[in-house]
Amino acid sequence: MTRPLDGRVAVVTGSGRNIGREIALALAEDGARVVVNARSSREEVEDVAAAIRKDGGEALAVLADVSDPEQVDRLIAETIKAYGRLDVLVNNAAIRREAPIAEIGLAQWREVMTSILDASFLCARAAAGVMTEGGRIINIGGLSAHTGAINRVHVVAAKAGLVGLTKALAMELAPRGITANLVSPGRIATDRSKTGVAHPTHHSQHNSPLGREGTPEDVAAMVRHLAGPGGSYITGQTLHVNGGIYLP
Repeated sequence: MTRPLDGRVAVVTGSGRNIGREIALALAEDGARVVVNARSSREEVEDVAAAIRKDGGEALAVLADVSDPEQVDRLIAETIKAYGRLDVLVNNAAIRREAPIAEIGLAQWREVMTSILDASFLCARAAAGVMTEGGRIINIGGLSAHTGAINRVHVVAAKAGLVGLTKALAMELAPRGITANLVSPGRIATDRSKTGVAHPTHHSQHNSPLGREGTPEDVAAMVRHLAGPGGSYITGQTLHVNGGIYLP
């Protein structure tokens, strides 16, 4: 049976766990060969790649810090070496800290900004250099970029920057037939036990009228739609997956 992403290749950054993991699994389920990426969690990315292979898919695990231009270039080069092409880039990697603004030094500000906004720019730039018509760039944003949040000025600023980056990419790459969109998750139930970072304070202020938290699979469902044939005429958009918490 033909699947919508058969023959296509996807890179998913920050895909060792939670939302990134589910995105990688979903794209593989639709037939994509997936490059699973994390900065340092070798065991996690190998586990995701193994899960894809177990279900009959193809996957490559690559450790790379996507805030480093040289490592980004290596990530894309290894993708091309292994599979000969790149069709879908999902920018999911991010550092999400919490601290009052008075306690955020310039180094902390830059660490978060680099992990989210700079990394997405670097990966998009490298991917756009090898993508052909039909390519898809999908950035993963966040609810707080649209609602604001306490103790997260750096994260909110970086995620809001992704909205502008997405629009700029959409306009510049449209003549080449490449789309760029942003998926903005709301309150999503994720496992944070391995990160040591608690759920954001602002989560307690946002409850979905649907009566439940979202799941990583809910976010992955939107990404797989944008990556597939149904996403061909969608570009420059922010797609909210938040159960009605925020209604733009």
